[in-house]
Amino acid sequence: MLVPQYIVSGITSGSIYALIALGFSLIYNASRIVNFSQGEFVMLGALFTISFSQEQNLPLWIGAIASVLVVTLIGFLLESGPLRRAKSKNHLILVMLTVGASIFIQGTSMLIWGKESKTLPPIGGYDPIRVLNASFIPQTVVIIATATVLLVLLSLLFYRTKIGKAMRAVAEHPEGAALLGVPVKNLVTLSFGLSGALGAIAGILVTPLTTMSYQCGLMLGLKGFAAAVLGGFGSFSGSVLGGILLGLMESLGAGFISSTYKDAIAFLALLGILFWRPTGLFGEAKTYRV
Repeated sequence: MLVPQYIVSGITSGSIYALIALGFSLIYNASRIVNFSQGEFVMLGALFTISFSQEQNLPLWIGAIASVLVVTLIGFLLESGPLRRAKSKNHLILVMLTVGASIFIQGTSMLIWGKESKTLPPIGGYDPIRVLNASFIPQTVVIIATATVLLVLLSLLFYRTKIGKAMRAVAEHPEGAALLGVPVKNLVTLSFGLSGALGAIAGILVTPLTTMSYQCGLMLGLKGFAAAVLGGFGSFSGSVLGGILLGLMESLGAGFISSTYKDAIAFLALLGILFWRPTGLFGEAKTYRV
């Protein structure tokens, strides 16, 4: 039976989608903006790490840390630059600016790194680990463990610290939060930086299992968005569960139906959940008193 192998593969790819979905939810919770350049953060994290470790001959772990810091800075600059200085603060306009940023980052990345796909060595090597009828390399364990740890840390930050409570207050009522002395602009910028860090980590983790090029961020970002919607947009636990569920559907669909439809499954799931339950499987509809 290949089902255990499909399940392991699904959880692995689902953990990557979960990390990307967490980035979407983090920014949405702080600003109510959907950042469609999140996939480019993933791509940049991988390609910067490749440059630092393979071209600058830095140790892989130092290159990875440097890459996360650089992409975090790019997240800061995206918010403090075009988004903050936009003449219109309409959310639709701001979302379209993130789409423009995505296109700009893709084009710039193609000029810097070229069109060829690149890869990174996996953590722990290529020797497989066998559990029941499933076989996987240590990188798989690293991906799942990292996604779990980051979920816990984000939940603690958002619900157990003053910064997290302030970010939630900004999302619910930015004008009221500003009147209470909350540094609204700084917190929104922080959310973009943290989202950039999450995307970079996802890119570094997934590249050893596949490859990375300037255009890979688009598909990964769309799948992360689908996972966030599937789980309930803005919910950290929903983002993780949505990512895992999406990964399992892809893996099982590719195994039992055809790998040709693997990418289509994400978008079919997105359409289905939007028609059936717009708040996501684990989201709750909000009610407002008038």
